[in-house]
Amino acid sequence: GIHSPPDMLRLLPVEVRFFDLFETQAAKVHEAALALKEMVHHYEHVDEKARLIKELESDGDRITHDIIDKLNRTFITPFDREDIHALASGLDDVLDQIEGVSSRFALFHVQSVTPEAIELVSVVERSCEAIHEAVSHLRNLKKIKEYCVRINDLENEADFISRNTTAQLFEEATDFRELIKWKELYGRLEATTDDCEDVANILEGIVVKNN
Repeated sequence: GIHSPPDMLRLLPVEVRFFDLFETQAAKVHEAALALKEMVHHYEHVDEKARLIKELESDGDRITHDIIDKLNRTFITPFDREDIHALASGLDDVLDQIEGVSSRFALFHVQSVTPEAIELVSVVERSCEAIHEAVSHLRNLKKIKEYCVRINDLENEADFISRNTTAQLFEEATDFRELIKWKELYGRLEATTDDCEDVANILEGIVVKNN
């Protein structure tokens, strides 16, 4: 009908829009990981810092909804619809986990941070940095594989730290409440790297299908 040209124009630059949205979402994920790293390295004003990460997570939620909304209204997508949906959801999961960790530091009134927690947060931050790098290469699919390998290596590293630390915790903890707090925090940090690995697997799938 008479109104079709503006609608058609709105549907044209689809690829650019999705890539931009994913880059913004991945940048939020890395920003939240950096904020968590800052929190554990300078462990003060914890409630305030957790609130900031909560805001980043809310921003990320909005981007996820935006991607899925555009996906439902776009005829031609740069890669498979289910991959776009999976990647948006996967990035959202990582951001949710980071927010879950930061809010628990506040909620549990953790007095001081263990070296192992700092180490695990560092692994999370490096994983999120690699995700951000990989996502920013989606347009040309170059280098994504090497970032995914890095994310897998980091997940193994987190797994190793988490296992050893949890075993040590059970041997050495004298305070049952402290044991429960730290078991939960270490478990969540390790789960965050698992979610990063899920994102890496989605990205690798996109590369395989589109190369």
